[in-house]
Amino acid sequence: MLADASLYPLMAHTRKTVSVPYAQPYPLAHEADEPGDHKDRFRVAVRDARRHRSAQRLAHAGTGLAHVVRLICEVREAKTVAAYASRPGEPPTGELLTTLCHAGVRVLLPVLGERLARQWAVYQPDDELVIRAPGRPPEPPGPGLPVETITEADLVLVPALAIDTTGARIGQGAGWYDRVLPLLRPDAMSVGIVFEPELYDATVHPLPQEPHDTRVRAVATPQRWQLTDF
Repeated sequence: MLADASLYPLMAHTRKTVSVPYAQPYPLAHEADEPGDHKDRFRVAVRDARRHRSAQRLAHAGTGLAHVVRLICEVREAKTVAAYASRPGEPPTGELLTTLCHAGVRVLLPVLGERLARQWAVYQPDDELVIRAPGRPPEPPGPGLPVETITEADLVLVPALAIDTTGARIGQGAGWYDRVLPLLRPDAMSVGIVFEPELYDATVHPLPQEPHDTRVRAVATPQRWQLTDF
């Protein structure tokens, strides 16, 4: 059983409300844009903003994220969570992964094979994660499990560069989670993970989307979490 949500009253759940007291990168679409061009400019802008966070701010964000995510009811009730090991510059997930494991949750991390083959592996806190190729997330050393293993997850934590209040998400560009999320059980929760400035009010700044993009049902930042309109 995860920690009681009442222990963290300041890290509250909100719904469909975005109030960001600092500038958000929002590159405008160009008339000559091809599909995906606008999203690529978003990726450049957000990655540039992420490079300016200090190690101290990242560490603080990791602690905040671990506290916020365990406030989510579906997380506290989950037996299996599909998560991911963060890469440099992303909201750190190390503390969160450890918290889930110590609470008795079975944690799955993605394993990417040749041609972006989708697999999973069980994570343990004492695992030494392996980076198998530049740009890929760290992976557990254990044996890979088939892609269908995601159907055992009660909740999946999804990395993103930006998310809006409709659940629209901009990822790294490989489309890996756009192929994985449709495999979830209908009752499973999907939670996108971003920094607070990367959560956009879709009524003001909707994110560009393409037909193959898959939305998430909730979003969590190091400060709070909220359901989306999806």
